[in-house]
Amino acid sequence: MPLAFDSLSHGSVAFGFFNIESDMLLLDRYFLFADEFCKYAEDIAENAGGQNYQTTWQVRIIHTAEAIGDLMGAIHGVRYIGFIGELYRCFPFPPRAQDFKQNPQGFKAQSQVSEIISKYAKQLEIHVSVENAGREIQIGEYRFSRTQFQSFIDYVWRGGYPRWQDEIRPAYVSTMRDEVMRNCEGIFEGINIQL
Repeated sequence: MPLAFDSLSHGSVAFGFFNIESDMLLLDRYFLFADEFCKYAEDIAENAGGQNYQTTWQVRIIHTAEAIGDLMGAIHGVRYIGFIGELYRCFPFPPRAQDFKQNPQGFKAQSQVSEIISKYAKQLEIHVSVENAGREIQIGEYRFSRTQFQSFIDYVWRGGYPRWQDEIRPAYVSTMRDEVMRNCEGIFEGINIQL
């Protein structure tokens, strides 16, 4: 489930997984797969020793709430609108609460999820600016402090809420963690991702 995270620019914003059978993440209106996010985080870590780092990320953007959909309505099987509604028709919420765990094989559904989201979203290249000295990151129109961004890394590492199934993580998540922990400076100063 996406959680509310503080930002420096937009108050509270949603970030996280929104379907346990997919590894897609949302950051408010931006959507990207978790392996893409992890690769972007690795690139930032590789450049954490410099003063500033500029890059671009490829994301998908959905402009209206109706086109995004109703997550709670889709989870409860009562309102299947927009992208999230169509996704939940393909990958419904599990009937048993104990089965509500993030699937570490969710990346295998990427082609199907990409096909669905293409009906609702546009591809967008966003500018990302990391101020390692100032310990801030700008992701498109959203600005976050060092600790706010680090909470995204921790969320993906844990598998969000409800966590990774059987505590098994995709290899790309472990690779991201290793790269970040090798470069605990700048935007990653003070980060502590527990095994």
